[in-house]
Amino acid sequence: MNPPPQIVEDLTSHFALTEELLQLAEREGQALRRADSSSLFEFYQTRKALLPRFTRSLETLRQHRVKWQKLPLDERAQFPQIPVLLRRSQDLTMKVIVLDRENEQLLLRRGLVPPREIPSVNRQRPHFVANLYKRQG
Repeated sequence: MNPPPQIVEDLTSHFALTEELLQLAEREGQALRRADSSSLFEFYQTRKALLPRFTRSLETLRQHRVKWQKLPLDERAQFPQIPVLLRRSQDLTMKVIVLDRENEQLLLRRGLVPPREIPSVNRQRPHFVANLYKRQG
């Protein structure tokens, strides 16, 4: 089987899965804003079911990436939709991450996160690692 059509198919299914995660994060954020804690466990269960699928999808894309990079440039040029799908998937994944962080903040404010799950203080300092390197260098 020719790899690029398979890559296109897997990228399309990954994009659909990422859209599913985005919709879940949006619905969870709405529920957290209106203090509807009855459905929070449902969001957790849905996310728990989606994340392994997302991980498998990412692993498949990693394998495709290796094959894609080995293809000659002229053969890659025959599939201009692949870079577009990659970019769209990355953008959507970033939106999911941002929404998930916002939801996490809402959960923290409402006291719904166990103390052992509270994120590190250094996570809120975006240049923490860069400053560590400066001090070491």
